[in-house]
Amino acid sequence: MAPRGYANGVAAAGTQVFVAGQIGWNGQCQFESDDFVDQCRQALTNIKAVLAEAGAEPRHIVRMTWYLLDKREYVARGREVGQAYREVLGSEYGIAMTAVQVAGLIEDRAKVEIEVTAVVPARD
Repeated sequence: MAPRGYANGVAAAGTQVFVAGQIGWNGQCQFESDDFVDQCRQALTNIKAVLAEAGAEPRHIVRMTWYLLDKREYVARGREVGQAYREVLGSEYGIAMTAVQVAGLIEDRAKVEIEVTAVVPARD
């Protein structure tokens, strides 16, 4: 059965862009919210900004890893997380995704950290 909301694998050729883990703080490294979904939205916004700096777009993302403090909150608020994802990155789900619960993140207020790999296709 095909997975829902992600891909089991992705093959891509082109320029690789590796985005380090992004957390839910703004460009001044300040948290504007302690809400889980707000932090997800901000982390995704940060990813989009880093991709743009590298000449990439959300449609170029091929791999995404979510590090979560509380998997239960992620599951319980999945619809809200999905809505934030679509608002920031669009509705592309052809991305190999992994989500893991971790004991902690380096920044104490962070509730989620997301890292991605993108591949920008070679231009003809």
